[in-house]
Amino acid sequence: MNCMNCGAAVSGAQVCPVCGFDLGVQRKALQLSVLYYNQGLDKAEIRDLSGAIDLLKQSLRYNKLNIPARNLLGLVYFETGEAVAALSEWIISKNILPEQNMATEYIQKLQAEPAKLDMINQTIKKYNTALKCCREGNEDVAAIQLKKILNQNPKLIKGCHLLALIYLKREEYEKARKILKKAMRIDKTNSTSLRFLKEVDEQTGTVTSLEPRRFFKSRKGELAQEEPMENMTVIQTPTFRESSVAATLLNIGLGLVVGGLVVWFLVVPSLKQGINRGANEKIVEYSNTMASQETQITDLKRQIEESDNTVASAQQQISEAGEKTAAYENLIKAFSAYNSEKYDQAAKALEGMNTELLSVDAKAVYDKIYGNIQTTMFKQLLKDGQESFDNADYVTAIDKLSKAKEMNADDFTVLNLLAHSYRYAGDTQNAIANFQEIISKFPKTKRAASAQNFIKQLGGTTGDTTTEDTGNDDGEDIGDDTTGGVPDGE
Repeated sequence: MNCMNCGAAVSGAQVCPVCGFDLGVQRKALQLSVLYYNQGLDKAEIRDLSGAIDLLKQSLRYNKLNIPARNLLGLVYFETGEAVAALSEWIISKNILPEQNMATEYIQKLQAEPAKLDMINQTIKKYNTALKCCREGNEDVAAIQLKKILNQNPKLIKGCHLLALIYLKREEYEKARKILKKAMRIDKTNSTSLRFLKEVDEQTGTVTSLEPRRFFKSRKGELAQEEPMENMTVIQTPTFRESSVAATLLNIGLGLVVGGLVVWFLVVPSLKQGINRGANEKIVEYSNTMASQETQITDLKRQIEESDNTVASAQQQISEAGEKTAAYENLIKAFSAYNSEKYDQAAKALEGMNTELLSVDAKAVYDKIYGNIQTTMFKQLLKDGQESFDNADYVTAIDKLSKAKEMNADDFTVLNLLAHSYRYAGDTQNAIANFQEIISKFPKTKRAASAQNFIKQLGGTTGDTTTEDTGNDDGEDIGDDTTGGVPDGE
């Protein structure tokens, strides 16, 4: 035995010589595990499988390394038709004790018959399908499916219980009694089987006998078949013979008529009923098959939708991870350029960065760099916007100048270039909005008057913008109003 605290080997000591752990509780747990294993073995020998499963689980609860108990639990599971649970217990047992373990032999025997293993797996899948049909109200399809399952895997007690439950709902109590007695022959003390049998007995008023029937041959029939006595005289009655040909023909005719009537009134209706019954059975079978296939198709569609959702979620996570990685890479580049006093490169690295993807600490670094190089970034964006405007790339100019406006919304050059970029790009609404902003921020100046003229050209309206010639005014920045002009950009 090994100490459960430190793993040191101990013999008969009550205290671990290495760590001083009290071994009394551990020894008591091991003894209880052996006791429950022996009781479970006794239950299994008398086919009390439910009781055996409970006791063996209790044994493993006290000692999970009890290999005989785990192997026996797998055998009991396999006997109740649950091959998957049995295989799980044997695999755990083999991992605990790889050498000289009966679980290895059980697994090899099960794997040596792949057809049987596949059949068991199919029956379990069909059972789950039948259970789903019951929950959806398709008891007829479930009953047909369960009958096929029990023909392939007759030891599946759960299948017997579900089929019996369907019979109880239909009030077919004798069929339910028959299938429950079959389940009781596999597991004599199964609580579910006993509960269902009690319900059958209460509904029918008869007590179900679980004892096997015994048939005895009667000797009465054998005595009647004794050889006849040799001295018995057999008297034969005289036969009547017709000598008239007409009478013979009459009898033949009457026989034919009677035979025809018998065929017409007895044989033909019976044949018709047989044909109709067979056709009805085929129709029911095809209907059940179609219902089962529709259920499988619905299940497959649901699985496909779940797979599509999983793929979409994974792609979204990959995309978000890529964006987050790009944000951190740009932040690292900006930090490196900032430390090297290359503020232009740092500004380009920070331009357009999604700060929502950064952590709290990374956001603090971004705010520090951004605050120190904001002016540089503003000048770079204004320069790029001016160049794009001069090259008639108004989409890029709008993008750059909009970002510059976010940094400094009071700069006339930015507002002026942005308004004309929108004007040349055909976005009249945004162009008027930016011209109106110039009027609001530079009222009663030539700038405001020029902006008002362009608003009128674009079909907009403005308020009073009387021009005052102030000494510090930069003057008109727009060319000929009638031709549209090109802004100087200051």
